[in-house]
Formats: sequence, C-alpha cells, structure tokens
Amino acid sequence: MSVKHSLLALLTQGPRYGYHLRAEFEERTGSTWPLNIGQVYTTLDRLERDGLIEDQGDDGAGHRIYAITEAGRAETEDWFAQPSRPSNPPRNELAIKLAIAVTTPGVDVERVIQAQRSATLRALQDVTRAKRSTGGESRPADLAGLLVLESLIFTAEAEIRWLDHCEAAVLRAARSGQLPAVPAAVSAPAPAAMPSRTAVPTTAGTSRRHTSSQQKDR
Repeated sequence: MSVKHSLLALLTQGPRYGYHLRAEFEERTGSTWPLNIGQVYTTLDRLERDGLIEDQGDDGAGHRIYAITEAGRAETEDWFAQPSRPSNPPRNELAIKLAIAVTTPGVDVERVIQAQRSATLRALQDVTRAKRSTGGESRPADLAGLLVLESLIFTAEAEIRWLDHCEAAVLRAARSGQLPAVPAAVSAPAPAAMPSRTAVPTTAGTSRRHTSSQQKDR
C-alpha cells in the first residue's frame, strides 16, 4: 500500500491537514486499511523533505496545512500512469507456512490447510456482507469503497481455490509416500469436518458451488 502516493493524490485536490487526509483516505478505501495519524504526519514530513509538498503554515484553527508542489504533481501523474510492479515477489505468509509445514516432519499439513480454509471462508463471508451493506455506486467514494471490497472478495476466492489445489497435492504426495504419515501423538484433534461442497459468495452477491479438492483437483 503506497501511503505516500495516496496522500499526494489527495493533495492534488487542494491543500489539506493531516487528520483531513487520514479521514479522506479511509473513506475512499472503505476503511479497509485504517491509517495511524502518526504514520500520516511522518509521511508528510518525508514528502516535504523531498520537495513534493510544502508546509503552508497554520490555518488559525490549529491545523498545519500542506499543499502539493509541481514536483509532487508530476510524481502523482507518474504513479497513476505506471503499472504496479513490486521489485520482488510479495511475501505471502500463508505460502511460507505451507512450504515449511510440508517439509517439517510430524506436521499435519492437511489440518493446517483445513483450518486456513475455514478462516478464509469466514473472512469472505464477512467482506461479502460488508459489500451488501454499501450504498451502491451513487458517489465516487461509494464506488471506490466497493472496488476495494471486491478486491478482497476476489483475493479470498483465489486463496480458497489455491488451498483446494494444495490439499489435493498433499493428498497425492501422502498416497505416493512422498509425505510421511503424521504420528497420532503429534496430531492435534481434527477440526470439524468441512462440507465437501461449500457455498462461496461471489462478487455479484449470489452464491456459487465450491468443490473441494478432495473431489476434484483444480
């Protein structure tokens, strides 16, 4: 998440102070990524140091006002024009956990996957409910928040499909002897059985049938 460029983009619409910028950022992103006010002012200090914004002083109400410079406008235009390309693959905590689990003797990898699937399904249901409670697309801010929520929905759906793939791969490896059986003394109690077919909310607000990888390898 580029707080730096987001604040610059907000400042292209006129001078603002720190709390105003934080409130606008959170409104436009559906309050998905709340900002600490200290982070906002730290970022503003760096932007001022780099010549991208300038401090216009106190507004008389105790607010320090910041305005974007021409260099800041050019930086913002370049941000919008260039595709987002992380210099390194983003670190995925779940992928790391499963990679370590698969290569650690005594870990019940299938149980790890099932627990994650349950958590991701709950998160998907929560964000789908949040989408249904939005005010539609009547204002640009409503559309902005909706797009963020749909991004989270697509991400959760993709993670569930990937977990199904991982589970199928783990089961094949276990059957072929590539993965050792988990000792009974090491395995924690199994979680509640997952239904073989789980209704997964879609971005359209309806439901589609989600087939477990135990039935079909995606």
